[in-house]
Amino acid sequence: MKYNLQTGSHTVYALQYHFVTVTKYRATVLTNDICERIGEIANDLSEDFGVSIQSVNGGQDHVHVLFTAKPTTDMTKFINSFKGVSSRKIRKEYPEVKQVLEDSFWQPGYFLATTGQVSVDVLMEYVEEQ
Repeated sequence: MKYNLQTGSHTVYALQYHFVTVTKYRATVLTNDICERIGEIANDLSEDFGVSIQSVNGGQDHVHVLFTAKPTTDMTKFINSFKGVSSRKIRKEYPEVKQVLEDSFWQPGYFLATTGQVSVDVLMEYVEEQ
């Protein structure tokens, strides 16, 4: 089994996450330029939270973010900061969006899942063979 490992002072880890958030009312306001800007915002925030953004992409009404994190990363703070900062900046920098989504840019909820570098079946087999 091979992992892309990261290390801390007393830890070795491989933590990858898939995060999805949706625009308020599923408004179709995300253009390629806005998605690109959201990626820049995510990268700007990543240093403050000890995460590394791997990919940002999406559709007209949602964004996917694939990132790695440290075991000490506070996911709730990172996600809330991402949503808050990106909402403010996008509505300020793209006035056409503010006409559609005046008060809120994102839905309150989101999707977050851990991802693996190997499948659950491979892990199960590995554990059973130990």
